[in-house]
Amino acid sequence: MDLVAACRAFVSVSEHGSFTVGAAAVRTAQSVVSRRVAALEQRLGERLLDRSSRAVTLTPFGRDMLPSARQLVQSADRFENEAEAARRRPLRLAVPAICPTGALARLIAEAHGHGVLLDPCPAGPAERSDLVTSRHVRAALLAVAPTEAAWTVPLGLAVADDPQGPIYLDTLRPGRADRDRRPRRVLLQPEDDVPHVRDRLVRLRDAVGLRPAQLAVAPAVAAAAADVLSRGDALLCSAAQARELRLHWRPVGELGPGFARGFSLAVADESDADAIRLRQACAYGIARCLGATEHSEAAA
Repeated sequence: MDLVAACRAFVSVSEHGSFTVGAAAVRTAQSVVSRRVAALEQRLGERLLDRSSRAVTLTPFGRDMLPSARQLVQSADRFENEAEAARRRPLRLAVPAICPTGALARLIAEAHGHGVLLDPCPAGPAERSDLVTSRHVRAALLAVAPTEAAWTVPLGLAVADDPQGPIYLDTLRPGRADRDRRPRRVLLQPEDDVPHVRDRLVRLRDAVGLRPAQLAVAPAVAAAAADVLSRGDALLCSAAQARELRLHWRPVGELGPGFARGFSLAVADESDADAIRLRQACAYGIARCLGATEHSEAAA
């Protein structure tokens, strides 16, 4: 006997004073409700309902048992609701703030098709690492060196004028005639203010003789793009982002094609089925969000 179903039938009939109305309230056939109440009475060894008159009434034993039966039904309903909420708990994923809205929307839809309710949380590189370590998110796309990455995003410089071939940083070195003029700068986004990107540029800056101030972190992409357009600066970014900003993109001549962002997916709990499903089924969607041209077989 299904004890919860039997108690549900008993509670509904006692509250409505009728097998017909009580059965309709729980959307069950009257014959099924009658059998469930009878089975419950047989199990408890006493009559719960008096059926001798037109209106169904509680027996003294039924009045004593009704509060406990009602509590059991309410507890079962609460348990099912909590289980449903747990199944639909969003997977909060910390993502780079540079991810385009359209690509994130497609990733959310793709994840939903695989049974994962995805909730992207844009954040900077250090914050994403802290969020997944503290379990404020269930997974995060971490910035890592390209050699350790599941996804890589080649980096280059976006400029206002269309250059021919790669852009070499030594061409930004101020000459004697430029002493009183503001030198052109290379602007980094917060996403690229990480050791495996920043340190290579710092070493190159010093090697080709640029001034320290010619390499700077721009707090906002829009302001950085404005400086590219109005002051002749260069923005470090991906080719996809340069196209979005309608700028001309070229690789950094001294660093070659291996100069890139790297990303890996870290999960707070390796037994998290949703995070594992996201990693296995949505690798290409994640690549679109990152603007990546490559991803490892492990990520796919």
